[in-house]
Amino acid sequence: MAIYDVSVELKKGVNDAEGKNVEKALNLLGFDVSSVGISRVYRIEFDSEDPDADIELMCQRLLANPVIQEHSFERVE
Repeated sequence: MAIYDVSVELKKGVNDAEGKNVEKALNLLGFDVSSVGISRVYRIEFDSEDPDADIELMCQRLLANPVIQEHSFERVE
């Protein structure tokens, strides 16, 4: 059994509209925030003979859009 955390975030230079909205809202609430970036973390648990290769394939096929996003992953257990 393999457990992985997969992080997906926008590439540098790609407009993060959701992050900007959260940044603006936090500043309006009185927090001195200079930057907010939105990312996703997936925790995936599965059986595989080659889990690193399978996680990479999952990212390429579904979890990340390679045009605007980058991904990384690490084994949790």
